[in-house]
Amino acid sequence: MILHFNIDYRTVFGEELLMNCIETDKAGHEKIAQYRMSTVDGNRWTYTMNVKKTGRTAVLQYFYSVDCEGSERRHEWSTECHTLDLNLIKATEYQVFNRWIDIPEDTYLYSSAFTECVNHRKGAVINPTAFAKTVRLIVRAPQLRAGDRLAICGESDALGGWDVAKAVPMYEHNFNEWMVDLNADGFEEGSLAFKFVALNTADKANPLWETGLNRTVDVVSLKDGEAAVYDLEQAFFEICDRKLAGTLVPVFSLRSKTSFGVGDFGDLKKMVDWVALTHQRVLQVLPINDTTITHTWTDSYPYSCISIFALHPQYVDLTRLPALKDAKKRNDFEALRQQLNALKQIDYEQVNNAKTTYLKELFAQEGKKMMKSAAFKAFFKESEQWLVPYAQYCYLRDVHGTADFSRWPDHPAWNEADREALTTASTEAYGQVEFYYFVQFILNTQMEAVHEYARSKGVILKGDIPIGVNRYGCDVWMEPKYFNLNGQAGAPPDDFSVSGQNWGFPTYNWEEMLKDDCAWWVRRFQNMSKFFDAYRIDHVLGFFRIWEIPVDAVHGLLGQFAPALDMTREEIEAYGLRFQEEHFTTPFITDWIVDRVFGDNASYVKATYLQYRHDDVWAMKPEYDTQKKIEAAFANKTEEKDMWLRDGLYSLVSNVLFVRDRKDKNKFHPRISAQFDFTYEALYDSDKAVFNRLYNDYYYRRNNHFWYREAMKKLPKLVQATRMLVCAEDLGMVPDCVPWVMSELKILSLELQSMPKDPKVRFGYLGRNPYRSVCTISSHDMPTLRQWWDEDMQRTQEYYNTMLYRTGGAPHPLPGWLARDIIERHLCSPSMLCVLSVQDWLAVDEQLRLADANAERINIPANPKHYWRYRMHVSIEDLMENDSFRENITELVMQSGR
Repeated sequence: MILHFNIDYRTVFGEELLMNCIETDKAGHEKIAQYRMSTVDGNRWTYTMNVKKTGRTAVLQYFYSVDCEGSERRHEWSTECHTLDLNLIKATEYQVFNRWIDIPEDTYLYSSAFTECVNHRKGAVINPTAFAKTVRLIVRAPQLRAGDRLAICGESDALGGWDVAKAVPMYEHNFNEWMVDLNADGFEEGSLAFKFVALNTADKANPLWETGLNRTVDVVSLKDGEAAVYDLEQAFFEICDRKLAGTLVPVFSLRSKTSFGVGDFGDLKKMVDWVALTHQRVLQVLPINDTTITHTWTDSYPYSCISIFALHPQYVDLTRLPALKDAKKRNDFEALRQQLNALKQIDYEQVNNAKTTYLKELFAQEGKKMMKSAAFKAFFKESEQWLVPYAQYCYLRDVHGTADFSRWPDHPAWNEADREALTTASTEAYGQVEFYYFVQFILNTQMEAVHEYARSKGVILKGDIPIGVNRYGCDVWMEPKYFNLNGQAGAPPDDFSVSGQNWGFPTYNWEEMLKDDCAWWVRRFQNMSKFFDAYRIDHVLGFFRIWEIPVDAVHGLLGQFAPALDMTREEIEAYGLRFQEEHFTTPFITDWIVDRVFGDNASYVKATYLQYRHDDVWAMKPEYDTQKKIEAAFANKTEEKDMWLRDGLYSLVSNVLFVRDRKDKNKFHPRISAQFDFTYEALYDSDKAVFNRLYNDYYYRRNNHFWYREAMKKLPKLVQATRMLVCAEDLGMVPDCVPWVMSELKILSLELQSMPKDPKVRFGYLGRNPYRSVCTISSHDMPTLRQWWDEDMQRTQEYYNTMLYRTGGAPHPLPGWLARDIIERHLCSPSMLCVLSVQDWLAVDEQLRLADANAERINIPANPKHYWRYRMHVSIEDLMENDSFRENITELVMQSGR
C-alpha cells in the first residue's frame, strides 16, 4: 500500500519538515519513527511511504515537526494528532493532504472534561466502503454539543443537493474530528462545493449550518483503487462558549450519614449527585494522596504527600466492602463510627487508627481471596512501578517508628534489587507488604468507580496537583536524584503571610528531571487522569521559579528564587549602591534595633542571645545564629511572651539587605521585602532610592524572559501528557512571563475579585475576567466569604459601595440575600468555570449555614502546623432533601447561563 503525504508549510533556509509516526509494538509500548520529507519550493512538503497493512498499522497516527540541523524548532499539537484509518477504504494508493495543526484556542474542548463529561457523544459504528475511487474529508468541529451530529451537504446529488434532509452523515473517528468517505464516481471531477451542518437528535427541525461561505475542494484525478484524503479547516458554528458552575470541597470535609468521621469516596459519589441535581457541572477537591508520616494529626496537611500515586487510606468507603463476620467487632466498629461521625470536626488520629484497624481485620478475612482476583492482578501489573516501593516504604516507616529514612538501617534509599522478592507471593518480604497492596487496590478501585459515575452524570471531577512532596516521603526515598534536599520550597511574602511561607518541601532538581523529559511528572499526571478530568496546578509559579529557603531558616524572608539571574558585586555597584558585603549580607544588629524590637527586654536579649562586636553593633551568639537553632531553643516553651521573644529573634536573623546565591557565594539577590526591615531603614535616602530601583528591576524585569524559557522547558510536556483540562493557581508575586506561558499553552487562570492581577485597582472587575479562567470567591487558603466580609470593615464598605453599587453602610454580619447577590455576580462573569467553596454556597441560606463563620475556615497558610479538620456541618443527604436550598442554588446557576 502506497501513501503519499502532502502538507503546505513555509520554511526558511536550513529547516526541514519531519513526519513523526507513533508506532506501537506487540507489548503495547509506543515509540516515534521519524521520516524526513522533501520539497522543491520550501512550501509544499511530501513524503511517500510504502506500508504493509497489518493489525497494528491499519490506523496511522502521526504529527509533523520542524527540524533545523538536528534540533527540533517546533512541532504540531501532538495531543490530538493526525489519524489515518486504512481499514475503511478499499484502496491501494492514497494521496493525503494535511494541514499543520497548532494548539488551538479552544483546546479545552478537546479535554476529557468536555469530550467525556459535558459534550459526551456515543460513538457510531463506521462501516467500510467498497468504492472504486474514494474521497475522504476530515474536519474538526469541537463546538458540537452532546446531542449533535455532523453531516455534509453540498451541491452535487451525492451530497444531497443542498437539501438537509439528504445530507450525508459523518462519523466522529477521533475526539471532535469527523470524517466521511465519499464515492468519487458520484460527482464530477474538479471542484466540490459543500458546507457542514450540525444536526441535533432532540431538535431535528432546526439544523445549524456552519458559518462562512461555501467550501470548495479541488479533488485530484483518481484511478480505480485510489483514494484522496483532505484535512479541512475547522468548522465553526453559532454556538456560545460553554460556562460551567461548580463546587469546591475537600473530600475529608464531606459528611454523610454513613461516613466514618471523615469524608470518603462513597461521600464523594453522593456529592456528585448533589452537584448534578443543582445543574452544576464541576466538583473540585483538594489532593487525595497519602500523607502519612507520623500517624498523628500533623499528617492532616493534604499538600504534603508521601507518594504522588498512592491514595490516602482515610478515604476508603467501608460500606462498599464485605462486612466483618465477627458480630462483636462489627458492632464495636459501628458504635465507633457513629461516635466519630457525630463530631463537629475531624479527629484525624482516631479516624485513621480505626480505619486502619478495620482494614487489617478485613485483610485477614478477605485479603487472600481478593488478591487472587483478576481485578487485583490487573491493578498490580499497571501500578507495580510505584506500588512496590511505596508498600516497602510504609512497612519500614512503621517498623522503625519514623519516616526519616536516613535512620533506617540498610534502607536509606530504595533498592531496585528488592523488587523481585517484594512481588513474589511466597517470600517473607511479600508477606510484610501485601497489606499495603490490598489497601491501595481498594482505594484505586473505589476512586475509579467514582470517576466513572461522575462522567455518567456529566460532572467534571477536578483534582489538585500539589507543587511539592514531603522530604521524608516515598518519592524522595525512591528517586532522590530528582530532589534538592539542601533547600526548602515555599512562597515569598504575600496577602497570606507577611513573612512568606515555608512549606518544608525539597525543591526539584529540574536539570535531572529534564534529562528524561520529566518522566516523573508525566507518570504523575497520567496516573491522576484515572481519577479526574480536570486538575488545578498548585502554585504554577513553581514551574517558572520556586522560592527556595535555606534549610536553617524557619520563615520565608531569607529565600531566593531558583533558578534566577543572580547579581555580582559589580552589577550592584553599577546601580550606584556601594556594596558593603559584610554589612549587607549578615544580620545588622545595633542598640537601637534591639531596643525597637524588644523594648524593656533589650538587656536580657543582649545578655542571653547576642555577643558584642564593636561600637553599638552586636551579632547573634553561635548557638542562636540561625532561625532553626532559635526554634529548637524555644521548642518546649509555649507562653505568649516566649513566642514573642522567639519571633523577635527570628527578625534579627533575617535583617539583611542581600542574601547570597545558594550555588555561588560571590553572587547575590536582594532580600525580599527588605524595605520593611531595619537594614533598609538605616540607609541614606539616596541609597534607598538606588536599592528600590535595583529591587524592582530584579524582581519584576530582570528574569522575565529567563523564567519564560524555564517554564517552556517543562510545562508543555506536562500539559500534553494527558487530556485533562488544565487550570492553574497563579496568585501571589506573579511575573509578567506567567500570562505569556499560560496563554500560549491555553491554561485556565484563577481569578479572585479580592486579589486582582491589575495593580491599579483594589478589587477586580468581574466583567474583565478572561474566558479561559476559573472564577472563585475564596480558596482553601483564604477566609470564606463570610469571614472576609467581617475581617476589614473599611475594605468591606468600599467593596459594598464600589463593586456592589449600593449606598449606605454595609450590613454585618453578611446577610444571606447579600451573599446571594455576590455569588450571582460571580456566576455571571465571563469565566469558563465558576467554582465556589461549599461554605460560600451555604452562605446564601441563613437557616442552613453554620452559625460560627470562623468554624468554616479550612487552612491558615501563615501557620505551617495548622490542623486540617474542617467538616461540613450538614450531611449530603440533608442537602439533597432541602428543597429550598437546592432550588435557590439551581436558580442561581440556571439564570447565569451556566
